[in-house]
Amino acid sequence: MSGPAAKPLVLSDHERAVLTGWVRRPTSPARLVQRSSIVLAYAEVGAVAPVARRLGVSAPTVLKWRDRFLAERLDGLEDAPRPGQPRKLTDEQLNALITRTLQDAPPNGDTHWSTRSMAADQGLNQTQVSRIWRAFGLKPNTVQLR
Repeated sequence: MSGPAAKPLVLSDHERAVLTGWVRRPTSPARLVQRSSIVLAYAEVGAVAPVARRLGVSAPTVLKWRDRFLAERLDGLEDAPRPGQPRKLTDEQLNALITRTLQDAPPNGDTHWSTRSMAADQGLNQTQVSRIWRAFGLKPNTVQLR
């Protein structure tokens, strides 16, 4: 019984240099180092089992990263997008909140918006407002309002 069919993997000089750089750079994420090592070893050996043994990973792991590299080249070694809950806030709502934060004073006469007052004004919850302000680096207490 034979293993998976061997697929030739030929690296360009540029790809080899990039992969080697990722492996040698101490700040590279471990997952990227492992994936790069798998591709470099497979390009050298050309067989799954020896690469898996040498790197201490399973054969399916070698196959996965070999196939992803063959299909997408260097970009295939990055994490694929993962499914998640879709955004509940539309772009229009986001723009309205940011614009209101930066340009308008609260209607109650306060000097600046609080997460609670903005949430009530925009029909959102306080956590959403807080996360948006943090993501965009907004600090309503430092904004000069009209």
